[in-house]
Amino acid sequence: MLLGILRFNDLKVQDTMTPRADIDCVADDMSMREVARAVLTSGHSRLPVYRDNRDNIVGVVHAKDLLGCLDDTDTLETPVASIMREPFFVPETKRVSTLLQEFRSLKQHIAIALDEYGGTSGLITIEDVLEEIVGDIEDEHDKPAQDEIQDLGDGVYEMSSRVYLEDLASVGPAIESEDVDTIGGYLTMEAGHVPAAGEVFTHKGWTFTVLDADKKHIKRVRMKRADSGDKTPDQQED
Repeated sequence: MLLGILRFNDLKVQDTMTPRADIDCVADDMSMREVARAVLTSGHSRLPVYRDNRDNIVGVVHAKDLLGCLDDTDTLETPVASIMREPFFVPETKRVSTLLQEFRSLKQHIAIALDEYGGTSGLITIEDVLEEIVGDIEDEHDKPAQDEIQDLGDGVYEMSSRVYLEDLASVGPAIESEDVDTIGGYLTMEAGHVPAAGEVFTHKGWTFTVLDADKKHIKRVRMKRADSGDKTPDQQED
């Protein structure tokens, strides 16, 4: 906790937020019945509401506001826009310490982070902020967390594509880039496209295999020490 406090003042929203691609949100024209299902599936008590696309967040729906539908089931087919609340926007460069004070004074628990162009870059909650001091806070709805870098033995590791390059250096190659921060971003930059599952890359004596990916981004990666005599046509070298 003391270490968390010491680094707290240096943190910005972009260091702590959930990236836009990982945000659970609902469209403003979804019925309250559909939104209630989304709340149950996600386990979140608050969900951002967007119009047309995730860059255009127009509100936040609270699970407790949906409970009012239990008294009047006719409203279950009403668009969620009728009960959503005003969103709280903050720049992604805002200091987390300042945001905590705003959360307290404005009685807010969730904020939408905006990039320099006004687009949605992520989401941050008061729980995210407090976790920077006290560590992970889990409730009955949280899924078991996977280690970001899993040591499988014999120099083999599996990881989330969101592992930071600086963290990767503790177990693998030291990769430096001025353009990207994560291993998923680095592999995508090197390939010139979003790699598909099964694509293989080599870098500084290490092999990176894409385990899971969709059309937009890599999800999981396996890393192991490369065998110089075992390369495939798909491998790319720096």
